[in-house]
Amino acid sequence: MSSHKDHWLHSPITGGVLLLIASCIALLWANTFPDNYYYVWHHTLWEISTGLSDKVHQINLHKIANEFLMAIFFFFIGLEIKRELLDGELSSIKKATLPLFAAIGGVVFPAAIYHFFNSGLPSANGWGIPMATDIAFALGLLAIVGRRVPLSLKIFLSALAIGDDLMAVIVIALFYTKQIFLNELLIGLLGLVILGVANRMGVRNRLFYYSIGLVIVWVSFLASGVHATIAGVAVAFTIPSRRAISMDSYLNKAKSLLLGLEKERSCEKDVLSEHAIHSLKEIKMLSYQAANPLQLKEKALHPLATLFIVPFFALGNAGVIINKSMLAELTNPIVLGIAFALIIGKPLGIYLFTKLLILLNIGTLPRGVTWTHIIGVGFLAGMGFTMSLFITDLAFQEPEFKIIAKVTVLLASIISGIIGYIILVRAKPA
Repeated sequence: MSSHKDHWLHSPITGGVLLLIASCIALLWANTFPDNYYYVWHHTLWEISTGLSDKVHQINLHKIANEFLMAIFFFFIGLEIKRELLDGELSSIKKATLPLFAAIGGVVFPAAIYHFFNSGLPSANGWGIPMATDIAFALGLLAIVGRRVPLSLKIFLSALAIGDDLMAVIVIALFYTKQIFLNELLIGLLGLVILGVANRMGVRNRLFYYSIGLVIVWVSFLASGVHATIAGVAVAFTIPSRRAISMDSYLNKAKSLLLGLEKERSCEKDVLSEHAIHSLKEIKMLSYQAANPLQLKEKALHPLATLFIVPFFALGNAGVIINKSMLAELTNPIVLGIAFALIIGKPLGIYLFTKLLILLNIGTLPRGVTWTHIIGVGFLAGMGFTMSLFITDLAFQEPEFKIIAKVTVLLASIISGIIGYIILVRAKPA
């Protein structure tokens, strides 16, 4: 029963379905009660002064979703990226080359297409919007396709999406940070140095990493002008990824402690002896020492990130008012740039960069994967959604630009996802 529940919590289908439901509720809410939707998400709950820069932050639900909860989500993304780099599909040049190169194609082409339609216009800063892939939707749809596609394709898409996220983080840090307050940034960097040194010294206490990460790094990055989500990724890279004791040592010590508990077999009382309590605590401590802290945190955060944070973010960001006047915007450069970038640029960039690598004999297609599969995955990657909505708020100050961009992201993501699903369902095995 517990394994079934665990599978449900970590299933990409679950995260994708909740994200879809939250988005539909947001659209219905915003178009039925627009004033109420805006008030709930943008009403100031309290104000915070950040100290050295004398900057005052007005805190509302929208900011909590975008700057606090998304920082936790990016912390989770950072853990995924670090694990993949250390012991996953990005852990060696041979493994990482194809998905990373494909991810670069899926970033460069959409950005170039958007730039083509918006160059020299006030909307030019939105070039980062169609670059990202929504992991929850992409992997969720691929999971629905099921056994019609090889497992190697799912691994390829996961690695591609992680590479995509890594590039999105770099873009946010370099191009969507408007003003930097150096004093606060230095304090945040000092916090990261403390965490890095603690890692090297073998500190494994979770509370230590969370408290320094939140109180010093996250708050300082927020105050510095560098988006707080970057703090989430940076802190994730300081989390220990080594086991404190070997599995062999763990088994020997655990067996010894378990043997000492043999006499408790005949005890019918719920109250254990002091010796038994001590042994159980020792086994618990040993189990933590034998585990990888990075993996434990990633697994623990997965349900929070995919089942709460991302749907909550969608609820506060996908609520755009759609009316007849939207039809007049069909030729708007923002619409053309995002739509063509996600629906055409993403799959084209991924396909061409993958093809180029194969032609140069630098990489090979994963076992069982055909070019039809690559095209289908390219369209799934065209579902920008969560990350695209997130970057929209960073790229534009103008409310009308944000509305047009968000509506286009929603529609283009749906179209791209449907095309990708149809291609993969109809794809013939290798």
